[in-house]
Amino acid sequence: MSARSFQFLSRWVAPPALGAASALGFAPFYLFPLPIVCLTAYFWLVARDDRHVLARSYLFGLGWFLAGVSWVYISLHDMGQLPAPVAVPATLGFAALLAVFPALAVWGATHLASGERVRWLIVAPIFLALADWTRGWLFTGFPWQALGYSQVPWSPLAGYAPILGVYGVSWLAALSAGLLLLRGRLGWLLLTGIWLAGLGLARVEWTQPSGAPVGVTLVQGNISQEQKFSPEKLTETLVMYRQFVVDSETPLVILPETALPVFIHDLPDWYLKELADPLRARGADLITGLAEQEGDERYFNSMVSMGHSPPQRFRKVHLVPFGEFVPFGFRWFVDLMHIPLGDFTRGEPAQPPMRVAGQRVAVNICYEDVFGEELIHALPAATLMANASNDAWFGDSLAPWQHLQIGQMRALETGRVWLRANNTGITAIVDAKGHVQARLAPFTRDVLVGQAQGRSGLTPFARWGNGAFLALALAGLIGAFLLARRR
Repeated sequence: MSARSFQFLSRWVAPPALGAASALGFAPFYLFPLPIVCLTAYFWLVARDDRHVLARSYLFGLGWFLAGVSWVYISLHDMGQLPAPVAVPATLGFAALLAVFPALAVWGATHLASGERVRWLIVAPIFLALADWTRGWLFTGFPWQALGYSQVPWSPLAGYAPILGVYGVSWLAALSAGLLLLRGRLGWLLLTGIWLAGLGLARVEWTQPSGAPVGVTLVQGNISQEQKFSPEKLTETLVMYRQFVVDSETPLVILPETALPVFIHDLPDWYLKELADPLRARGADLITGLAEQEGDERYFNSMVSMGHSPPQRFRKVHLVPFGEFVPFGFRWFVDLMHIPLGDFTRGEPAQPPMRVAGQRVAVNICYEDVFGEELIHALPAATLMANASNDAWFGDSLAPWQHLQIGQMRALETGRVWLRANNTGITAIVDAKGHVQARLAPFTRDVLVGQAQGRSGLTPFARWGNGAFLALALAGLIGAFLLARRR
């Protein structure tokens, strides 16, 4: 191979290829070392040839997100019925926007940090983790595919999640890549120490069991998105869910997001009675998803309880752009799609956990579980956490598996069992260490019956949120600045 050909490949082909290969580190593949190795290889390419860093880093990020979130096309085209000539550029544009974050992080590290050790051991890892964190709140936030998720649950770095959260794990993964790049005896000792400490932290019990385990039934109705809101399908859906509830034998039953695909005031009283009476007779409770309406223009994506305990509700707080509210200036784009109930009202922040089945269950809906810091307000009151979702929007793609992995991270951060009731999957019970205790196969109609242990206490992350990670990031950047001045 000629020198020119090698230079072309290393500059313009390798970066997007390495970024795309990193997707194999996430669920369902769980090859957690791979994103770190790919990042190390990319750092090496930049370290030996720092020309066109911004463009090459952008290509690395573009490969990362095109491989990781290409399922956006399914949501827009297959489910939203957006024409392909619009859906394809929209998907590419979305990935292109996300790629800006890692591109600026690496470019900033190479231009603001002098010295190989400062650049690759301090500034670049911190900037990449801060890029993930920034994606988590800017323009309402989209932290999906943050580097830290790839380390859950099997990597030793997952042991840091109860302290530093997902972005702290992103930082340690990027730091590991920097240590692999620079090697040397000190680098290997630091890398070994970080990973061994993670293994030790994974054995720490940050929270404690509270009371006896409770039996739970999680229902996976498997209603396709094309049929979910079809009037012809409504009766069949209501009958199916009623039968699952009547046949259940556990103290707690949870149905998915909008399992009953109508407003609650449109459900006949006799139907609600047939749901609640069998539960009330055996001292059990149901939490189910449906929509609520107040006045003429206030709609809520809600979870409501019925049965032995007093009725309670949770109204979704963090809404999905284009799916549940229309960002300013994009009404024309949403009008091209066919999404029912597409303009919801936010619920009140910091809603209390539901007191059901002898537990205090903190409920969140679908995409809300991507925002870990927004959920810790429910702690330490909540003994269990529950997510109700409808991942039918993503079809048979990587997204449902990635969503499960996100729930595994939340379990680690909060030190709580996570119950996941998902319309088409993946319905699962995740223990407080982020391991899947049991799950249903996706795209099957079934119930998952199991035991969930309520827990009390607070992890450091539940106490501080992202504060510990941000404090470490700030300290690291101040240290890098002082080193630069000293030189």
